[in-house]
Amino acid sequence: MLPLASQRRRTRAWPVGALMGLLAMLGVSAAAHASPPPAQRIVSLNPSLTAILVAIGARDALVGVDDYSAGITKEVADLPRVGGLYSPSLEAVVALRPDLVVLVPSAEQRDFRERTESLGIRVAVFENIRFDQVLENIERLGALTGRGAQARRRIEAIERTSAAAVRASVGRRSPRVLVVLQHDPVYVVGRGSFLAEMLDRLGGRNLGAEFDDPYPRVAIEWVVARGPEVLIDLSPDPDAAHAYWARWPSIPAVQNKRVLKLPSELISMPGPRLDEALLVLAVALYGEEAALQIRRESAP
Repeated sequence: MLPLASQRRRTRAWPVGALMGLLAMLGVSAAAHASPPPAQRIVSLNPSLTAILVAIGARDALVGVDDYSAGITKEVADLPRVGGLYSPSLEAVVALRPDLVVLVPSAEQRDFRERTESLGIRVAVFENIRFDQVLENIERLGALTGRGAQARRRIEAIERTSAAAVRASVGRRSPRVLVVLQHDPVYVVGRGSFLAEMLDRLGGRNLGAEFDDPYPRVAIEWVVARGPEVLIDLSPDPDAAHAYWARWPSIPAVQNKRVLKLPSELISMPGPRLDEALLVLAVALYGEEAALQIRRESAP
């Protein structure tokens, strides 16, 4: 292959007419390279994607959602439901005549995706494990729906809060923190997820970071041995957290009444409200003063 400079010397400008003729011979039109029009009828099969669409002003484009989205996002509660996260009904989706289906890939949905695309329905796939992936999803959904400006404003707000969170953590004592997602068996936040990255930005010492898995399963003995000073409980039962952990009074977080039940729909959602989640986590780790500092420094 020629060096770049040599390629440039050999390149000649094509006359516009000749270029258009060549494209015509190849069966390629200029329109083929244009971006598709904004989606008008969207079915969302993931609650984080649903929340993003609502946050960037694309609620009117949604014609159907998964059951979980309808249960936690009030703005879409009245929309037709097309089944569970991992068991959507293809027939229900097709009946809504979507021009776009959005989902986060899973083994259970692989066959669904292939069957949907075979019917000529466009499917957009999103990854939402890491912090940067969530921001990319906001940007992509903005482009797909013609809400690019709204998406950019949401991203900028998150980035300002994230930068302010890093500054607010400087000089503060970093507590040993553990985020628990579920009891019996116990699942925690490990390394590499957006949740782990938010803890890092705030200076929290995430005990689960010794695991490469973003959401590892651990033994209760491991939790007791690690001795978290702050235990953030995001388990589904809001009333069970304190009673559950009270069985292990040697855990410092239990001794010092720092077992915290935070709203899982906000903290564990890889969606459009990461800035709000950072503020809630800041209060959990350091108190209200830290959140006030972040708010001041992240103001536009």
